[in-house]
Amino acid sequence: MKTLYWIFPCYNEEECLNPSAEKIFASYEKLVSDGLISKDSKVVFVDDGSKDKTWSIIEELARKSKFVVGVKLSRNKGHQYAVEAGLAYAYEKKADFTITMDVDLQDDINVTGEMVQKYLEGNDVVYGVRKKRKTDSFFKRKTARSYYKFMKKLGVEIVEDSADFRLLSYRAVGALLSYQESNLFLRGIVPQIGYPSAKVEYDRLARQQGETHYKLSKMLLLASDGMTSFSSKPLTAIGKFGIFVIVLSCLFALTIGIIHLCGVYLFSIFYYLFAFIAFNTGIILCALGVIGLYVGKINIESKKRPHYFIEKTTEDK
Repeated sequence: MKTLYWIFPCYNEEECLNPSAEKIFASYEKLVSDGLISKDSKVVFVDDGSKDKTWSIIEELARKSKFVVGVKLSRNKGHQYAVEAGLAYAYEKKADFTITMDVDLQDDINVTGEMVQKYLEGNDVVYGVRKKRKTDSFFKRKTARSYYKFMKKLGVEIVEDSADFRLLSYRAVGALLSYQESNLFLRGIVPQIGYPSAKVEYDRLARQQGETHYKLSKMLLLASDGMTSFSSKPLTAIGKFGIFVIVLSCLFALTIGIIHLCGVYLFSIFYYLFAFIAFNTGIILCALGVIGLYVGKINIESKKRPHYFIEKTTEDK
């Protein structure tokens, strides 16, 4: 039987960790009893530098259940790095396949059996894909749809309505870990692997305990990483828009000249000049902002700094 390492990144999850653990353990035991996974499989909680009692709860869970492992990062590095740390740990332990999902269990844990079945049928990657976004606010629902459309126009390959709830085979994890960039956007990297894949649809549930730690600022940062890490089209668009502005400016100046030659004075020429300068200044600042994003990422990537450090695990003696 195949060995599963079930990975849960955690950050300040003391309120929901114990209730979620009960459901996770029940699902784990069902997968074992159904003969879908080996008894050597593990549930891995990755503590992403939590400031509350998350790690002490993980240690207690590991003491009570031999199939539980805790991995503690030395500091908070962010969700994507915590997922990467869990995957690297599973790869080091030679796990046949992994499943990553958030510990708040908003992703439906009941479809994991179906995901395992897809893996056993020969798929290296199985995406958990949301059927609908009923639990999201109107703002989040609309921005998410717009974001996926925008990413596709930029030429980024991304599975719509999928997040970090996915199954990866051992070789898929190895391929994923071979990507060395510091600006991690796993949703964009995984589809590039190219191994056989499948999808499992599910309804996302409302968060039962605590509150989300993935605020709007973090979502915007993740969206920015996705756009600038996988597409150079924004830079190309700046050049094209610059040409458009030059042509538009020439036509505007020509039109003003013709109007004044005809003896029609709608406004002082200074109004038009001020509007033109302000418009061009805005364009230049926006262009510099986009270029700055790319230059900043190049600077970070060139340093080749470690993504994270593991402070300890519950297996340490």
